Amino acid sequence: HIQGRLLEMLVRMLRPQRILEIGTFTGYSALSMAAGLEEGGELHTIEVEDELEELAQSFFDRSPHGAKIRLHIGSALDIAPALGMEFDLVFIDGDKREYPDYYRMAMRTLVRSGSYLLADNILWYGKVTEPAAHNDRHTQALLEFNRMVVEDPRVENVIVPLRDGLNLIRVK
Repeated sequence: HIQGRLLEMLVRMLRPQRILEIGTFTGYSALSMAAGLEEGGELHTIEVEDELEELAQSFFDRSPHGAKIRLHIGSALDIAPALGMEFDLVFIDGDKREYPDYYRMAMRTLVRSGSYLLADNILWYGKVTEPAAHNDRHTQALLEFNRMVVEDPRVENVIVPLRDGLNLIRVK
């Protein structure tokens, strides 16, 4: 609940017109961000697991903010660029193994100066503070993602240690 409220507050503060969410799951974070989204704003959320479509859409349909949300099913790496738009805010909460690819994609075609990226679960239960096991692709990818962000001169960031870590990234 606290992270949902934080996402809503960040959206109210940043006042984005277009939000992209990578990883919908049940739709809770999308609904939290949509609650903070001004009238006329839109949120595109992408979920790879097609069996979650009906559940998430049912929550969107029952919400007063659901009309602001467009649910897409499939790979974010395919769908997001095909949308053909730039986003003011990108919330990354999909497959942890693809975080580096999501970041490269966002920085290449989805954001511009003044946009924000939020990346969830970047502390990964504390695993990112120790060397990753050779077969732990999730932790390896999150370590790579965190390194990419820190070393990227095009952005500035701060990690909020709320729940499992939220990286707030501003494109310069």
